[in-house]
Amino acid sequence: MARSLYTKLVLIIMTLIVSFMAVVGAFLLHGVRSFYLSAFYEEMQSVFSSAELAEDLRSAADSDNAAGAIADILKAYSGHLGIDSGTRNYYVLDGMTGEYITGSNNPAGGIRNTANILTAMTGISGYASDASADYMDVAIPLSGAGGRYIVYIIDNKATVQSLGRDLSSIILEAMGVGLMISVLMSLLLAKTLVTPIQELTRAAERVASGDFDHKLENSAQDEIGVLSNTFNNMADTLEDTLNDLKKSEQMRREFVANVSHELRTPITSVKSYSETLLEDPDMDPEMRQKFLGVILNESDRMSKIVQDLLTLSRFDAGSIEFSFTTFSFEKSVRDVYSAMRMEAQKHSHEFTLEFRTPIPDIVGDRGRIEQVLINMVSNAIKYTRDGGRVKMTAGAKDGQVWCTVRDNGIGIPQQDVGRVFDRFYRVDKARSRESGGTGLGLSIASEIVSRHGGTLEIESKEGRGTAITVRLPVEGPAHE
Repeated sequence: MARSLYTKLVLIIMTLIVSFMAVVGAFLLHGVRSFYLSAFYEEMQSVFSSAELAEDLRSAADSDNAAGAIADILKAYSGHLGIDSGTRNYYVLDGMTGEYITGSNNPAGGIRNTANILTAMTGISGYASDASADYMDVAIPLSGAGGRYIVYIIDNKATVQSLGRDLSSIILEAMGVGLMISVLMSLLLAKTLVTPIQELTRAAERVASGDFDHKLENSAQDEIGVLSNTFNNMADTLEDTLNDLKKSEQMRREFVANVSHELRTPITSVKSYSETLLEDPDMDPEMRQKFLGVILNESDRMSKIVQDLLTLSRFDAGSIEFSFTTFSFEKSVRDVYSAMRMEAQKHSHEFTLEFRTPIPDIVGDRGRIEQVLINMVSNAIKYTRDGGRVKMTAGAKDGQVWCTVRDNGIGIPQQDVGRVFDRFYRVDKARSRESGGTGLGLSIASEIVSRHGGTLEIESKEGRGTAITVRLPVEGPAHE
């Protein structure tokens, strides 16, 4: 693969350089010819537009020996006309037939009637140029007492052809040198490009075998450097993904174990109390009623666990439907405070509410948001010892509304703060079961807040209390 890539790069670069030089040479040759052609006609027009020359030619045309006089005038202006008997000559032609009369030399085959001569025969100056012709010419009609004549200047392009040959030779020599340089450059460039690709290939093979430790070292800021950095990032992402999959598998096993444990406990209680009732039909009515109450409570707890699990599974499947409307967040906070005040009083808590700023209406699912707030307050009440303090604080800032529930309860160990939103996580498992907790409430709350485009934040110190804050965008989630 490497040799093939080397060969391709060398051939491509050589072809590009040779093609470029050939194109440049062709344009250069064409430009020289065009320049020489334009310069000739501009020079002729400049000379023959001279009032002095025009007057001299008219005077000569009126003389007895008009053709000879015209030739003498042209000879006098030969320097201005660039006359060179080898390449450029002047002639005086018959104005009616275009036949040669006199000139700077005597053409062996005579003068052929060119397009410009034919134009001059009609009394119009001929300055037409033809890049494909092997000559350049101009024909100026003259008439006077001595008759009708044509002043004819012709250049055989020998100078430009010689220049073209010299230029072609230079271009060929430059192409030879350029070819040698291109070979060296292409080999160097091929090595520069192929070496990092070979390193990428080896790194990809290592990643494919599960080795993520080796990183590509390429500090270049070009595309190869970017590719190397991208590959390193991809390898890191792939490693993280594999680690996440392993963690997910571990979490799945823990989740199944937690579900089994959570359901086994109430099922065992229901079974035990039911068997006792069946075995003792003459049980004291008060004790029977107590047993039935336990069975009912355990059944309710199983139903709540199942309901919460169904809710979370619907979140995972994306099938939870929200009813987004505009409602008063302030009123929802007040309603939750009023609804939970009785529960707080049962535990002799000091339960307060404070609004820090005016609160605008927001877009969201009112019922779901109040469910989140109730869960936050309920946890604060449950995990605060009787006679403690629970405070709700709310406000608005930077396009968001927020509500914080702060308590001085048992708090959360620092190493477990990041796990409070995990399913079935509970600070005090024994107390949670006594109060009917399933460890799924904050997981559900986190899902609800996330679907609203908001965040749940928690701060806690073990033994000193917890503060949990919900933040929601006033305009609702971005996709709504």
